[in-house]
Amino acid sequence: MLCPGSRSAPLALAAGGLADRGLLTLTTAIDERSAAFHALGMAAASGRAAAVITTSGTAVANLLPAAVEADRSALPLLLLTADRPQRLKNCGANQTVNQEDFLRPVCRSFTTGPLGGLHQLSPAELDSLATAAWEQTLLHPGPVHLNLPFEEPLHPSLEDQRQAWSGWDVAAFQQHQLSRPSHAAALPPPDALDWSRPGVVVAGPWRGLETDQPAYQQALKAVAECTGWPVLADPLAAIPAGLPNLIRHWELLLPNGLPAAAAGLQVLRLGPLPASRRLESWLTSLGSGQLLISEGEPRCLDPLGLSQQCCIGLAAWWNAISGAARFSPASSRALLTAWTQADAQVQRVLDQQLPAAGGVTEPALMKALPELLPEGLPLMLAASSPVRDWQTFAAADLGARRCFSFRGASGIDGTLSLALGLARIQGPTVLICGDLALQHDSNGWLLASEASSPLLVLLIDNAGGGIFAQLPIASPSPACFDQLFAMPQGLDPLALAAAHAVPARQLTRLEDLQSALEWGLAQQRTALLRVCTDRSADAELRRQLREITAAALQSSRGGTTEA
Repeated sequence: MLCPGSRSAPLALAAGGLADRGLLTLTTAIDERSAAFHALGMAAASGRAAAVITTSGTAVANLLPAAVEADRSALPLLLLTADRPQRLKNCGANQTVNQEDFLRPVCRSFTTGPLGGLHQLSPAELDSLATAAWEQTLLHPGPVHLNLPFEEPLHPSLEDQRQAWSGWDVAAFQQHQLSRPSHAAALPPPDALDWSRPGVVVAGPWRGLETDQPAYQQALKAVAECTGWPVLADPLAAIPAGLPNLIRHWELLLPNGLPAAAAGLQVLRLGPLPASRRLESWLTSLGSGQLLISEGEPRCLDPLGLSQQCCIGLAAWWNAISGAARFSPASSRALLTAWTQADAQVQRVLDQQLPAAGGVTEPALMKALPELLPEGLPLMLAASSPVRDWQTFAAADLGARRCFSFRGASGIDGTLSLALGLARIQGPTVLICGDLALQHDSNGWLLASEASSPLLVLLIDNAGGGIFAQLPIASPSPACFDQLFAMPQGLDPLALAAAHAVPARQLTRLEDLQSALEWGLAQQRTALLRVCTDRSADAELRRQLREITAAALQSSRGGTTEA
């Protein structure tokens, strides 16, 4: 990603020259904040590092939100910022700020070029600087900041540029392949889990590179088959299709809807926790001694303080222990059968309570979408309500498609830019988001064009922050609540889309959802599909559905409730 600027002109001309020679995929943007999130979306979809080039000054400050998300989500992002030389620092020179410090707290590493200017480096030293920065983004994937002071002159003539490229070794550049550095990690004790006793696998959001997913999915399937343990999976967990032992509606079953194990239940956790207070409370009730496997993430991922963490990744861990472990899937069969029956009961309740007809409610919309979206079509869920509602009401879709949501820092920053970055790499994609999330990143529309990859934006417009209606916030009046929390903006999203030449359509009935989706996907470019919902009524509907589900489960067990 390249953003315009004068001090960064040498980097821009170099990037343009590489792109002209087919050695670099170059995308340009005028908004650095949006550009950084767009690059982060590309990194998430590809499993490879993406780079962002900016000029000096406040341009660097605009990279911070995406750098924070890259850090928390462990995604490789290389930030190349042009700077003034040291002689212009702290003397009142224009557009000269302490940009060296803006991103440092969230970056894996910070490196600066020579303070007098990048021209002071020899070609070999320049290559070493670039290689080290690139490898740092992949060693422990995350953001890396490379700050590059440039002395004037900044703008070479056409003749100077021709001469520079004429002496450049294209073949050597093509052969210069950078691989992900390896790092050793200790294995957990062999007796971390007792495989003769029942347990449960909790698969949290995938926090690794896309290139590592096949091995992870193969190992997860083997774990489920060998142990017979039920699997509670987050929709972001990147589980394989056909994964056995899935308990899909665990969010509605917790905390009292899952029959208790005869003996103490063991827990194998994979990655960070799903966004569920009910799950956290339930895991806490199971006590300590849980095992957590992260995908190369050495930082603690256990806010509950109950787990021993191993960071070598599920595939490496499983390969190390599977030969010596003695599994007893029969011991888990009764538990798995009881949980599966409870899961099916929840599905029957949802089928009865949420028909795909009539006016649009958010729970009914989420339940209807899996059957109507093309098989395998990737999906991005905005942070806040959409990702939680998909987890609760679209549970039948688990494993059917790759789902993304940037929950590292759980912000709504850059939602549209992220989705467009995903689509640029993986092709047609659907984004489900709320009105505030879309408006918060309205500059993302500038990245949408007829030439961009197809992205269908399904906008749930509930006139403000719908998540706040689901929280126990006491407010003197609806007007006060709107002013302090929901903050409806009164913006016409269809008009905003039209201003960016984005085709848009309004949907009012669930019966029209299939034809509306077909229209949006047929555009073969970015398109907007808007549905309007009532956030207060939907908050009450979610509460009622939980009560109805709990009553149905209690009735099916003869009026008893098990913890």
